[in-house]
Amino acid sequence: MRIQLSDHFTYKKLLIFVLPSVVMMVFTSIYSVVDGLFVSNFAEEGALTAIQYIYPLFMVLGSIGFMLGAGGSALVSKTLGEGDKERANNYFSLLVYVTLAIGIVIAVAGQFVVAPVAALLCGSSTSAIYEYCVLYGRILLGAQPFFILQNIFQSFFVTAEKPRLGLIATASAGVLNMVLDAVFVVGCGWGLLGAAVATAASQVFGGVFPIIYFSVKNSSLLRLTKTKFYGKAILKSCTNGSSEFFSNVSSAVVVILYNYQIRGIAGDAGVNAYAAMGYVAMVFFAIFMGYSVGCAPLMGYHFGAQNKDEMKNLFKKSLIVTAVAAAIMIILTEGLADPLMSMFNHDEEITGIAVHGFRIYSVIFVLCGFNIYGSSLFTSLNNGLVSALISFLRSIVFQVTFVMVLPIVMGIDGVWCAGVFSDIASFIITLIFVLCYRKKYGYV
Repeated sequence: MRIQLSDHFTYKKLLIFVLPSVVMMVFTSIYSVVDGLFVSNFAEEGALTAIQYIYPLFMVLGSIGFMLGAGGSALVSKTLGEGDKERANNYFSLLVYVTLAIGIVIAVAGQFVVAPVAALLCGSSTSAIYEYCVLYGRILLGAQPFFILQNIFQSFFVTAEKPRLGLIATASAGVLNMVLDAVFVVGCGWGLLGAAVATAASQVFGGVFPIIYFSVKNSSLLRLTKTKFYGKAILKSCTNGSSEFFSNVSSAVVVILYNYQIRGIAGDAGVNAYAAMGYVAMVFFAIFMGYSVGCAPLMGYHFGAQNKDEMKNLFKKSLIVTAVAAAIMIILTEGLADPLMSMFNHDEEITGIAVHGFRIYSVIFVLCGFNIYGSSLFTSLNNGLVSALISFLRSIVFQVTFVMVLPIVMGIDGVWCAGVFSDIASFIITLIFVLCYRKKYGYV
């Protein structure tokens, strides 16, 4: 059954359409999770902690792809809804070419800055953990052009009405990562080096496959063509997707602050425990993000077509789907905290810290899905300012405030509670914006 952006969406049709995007985002997060599993069980001591320290760098760099993908797909889907397919393809092609150029610059320039950045993040320039950070960072920087492309295509596969193909591409890259991890880390005994090579190789595949598909004649709405420079389109895409950019950048900042606070209270054992929590939480966050990515082009298309009845339908169903998903996640995370944390650690002290912390931290899933969808909603409506403001307040202002203040009075539990308090405050802000703009856009 082919589902088009212009369709009326029942629950069944909506879930079928967004499911590939959800699985796509989950598989993208699995890159890091798989590395964490293999590294924690088969690599050198301290390697997992090194990944936790250097990972914020790649959160920042990858955010460029998410920004141009989310913001660009909102613009392209709106243009398609207006009936101008040629211009939509010109915008799409330009954004892909610009993203590739940015990725190449990052890959080259990053080799010169990875060492001082690693020293800053791990607090040392002489330790073994620092050496692991630099090694892992240099290899993954080489694959950044492809990783950033993979991120932008996650959104454009949906806009092209090919979410299943996007799923196949991302899932294939994820499976390749798992297989190569087993070969290089376990089979060849390369440890952290093997994990880095496996991840880089899978990212190359994830970026090259969409380029090939959209470069040749295909049955989707989009195709890479000759184009010209549209400065306003790039600017609009950046502003539309600024919330995704700020969200990822601010998340990186928050991870750094969490590492700093935890290291001061519980040392490297606490940082290791936080890494395990982060890997599992990343998968659950990916479900909410995947739904938002999958649903955004639908709202954008009907916004462009001024079909307010369908906008109301999508908005109402999205709130219900998000609420059900949140309830399921809470049950799973609270019930499976022990086995999930044990996957990444065999040390009883570290596992104990991780289990206790995760049971507190997982309360965040009650509201974070609504905040993620709220930000994505305004992105799809081409209101990048509101979207960015929701994301900025949630990820920077509230998170930083709570993670710096709560540990003073609550110790290590204050770190785990920071995300929960942040999302409560963010939910209030998101609700205010949704109510204030409901008449202007007509989604209620």
